[in-house]
Amino acid sequence: MELIKVSEVNYVYNDGNLALKNINITISKGDKVAIIGPNGAGKSTLFQLFNGLLQPTSGTVTVEGLQVCKKNLSKIRCKVGMVFQDSDDQLFNSTVFQEVAYGLLNMHITGEKLYETIAWALEIVGLKGYEKRSPHNLSGGEKKKVALASVLAMKPKVIVLDEPTASLDPHGVSNLIELLNSINKELGITMIFATHDVDIVPLLADRVYLLSKGEIICGGTTEEVFYRKEILRKIGLRLPRVAHLIELIAHDEALEIDRLPLTVGKAKKWLYSWKYK
Repeated sequence: MELIKVSEVNYVYNDGNLALKNINITISKGDKVAIIGPNGAGKSTLFQLFNGLLQPTSGTVTVEGLQVCKKNLSKIRCKVGMVFQDSDDQLFNSTVFQEVAYGLLNMHITGEKLYETIAWALEIVGLKGYEKRSPHNLSGGEKKKVALASVLAMKPKVIVLDEPTASLDPHGVSNLIELLNSINKELGITMIFATHDVDIVPLLADRVYLLSKGEIICGGTTEEVFYRKEILRKIGLRLPRVAHLIELIAHDEALEIDRLPLTVGKAKKWLYSWKYK
């Protein structure tokens, strides 16, 4: 079922610079979609169109058939939750409880339902018992989870994440990937994330759009997009490291390979099949 549709969208900054050009994207319920591209490609600008933080200069964005425009913003923002790249830009209350409660109170949710929903959201992200703690004294990974819980509490149809693994250590990255995949699978929430870290994309995304200088230059399944490695390299991106390793091995051994494995697990299977062929 079509959930988000971006049609012929252009966005021009106040200084006249074109940030997005002729963007067409369709995202279905339950998808896990990555928008990848180098810094300055327009990823953050595009994401702010999804819930009305910005309005397109031309073209339309719809969420479940509702156009993202001023009169529909309250409904749209209940459907589309956003987690910013820097959690400190999103967290401003003195306790974790107040942080998660903020959006719910704006939705006029109070009393027992408020407490139950906050407890549910914190348990989902693994922060049960953090209610009285200050979000500003938490680790980067814990802050990211508080921001996610504050969005999750409002039961959105879509969660949009801008550079979700930025500033996280490897353990934090692994935990967040597992958490996001679980939220998508168990709760059916559509995930859209922007990143220039290509290593995490095969672990999170089913579909990928490649954005460069404000334009979508290709899109498809994760495997289809990474198969077009010349395009990636032309705009300053690369293959996931494990795929590049297999590419080098195949080159040195004069092997033909149709699809490079994109994860460690798939690379292991490929290496075993090659070794014992």
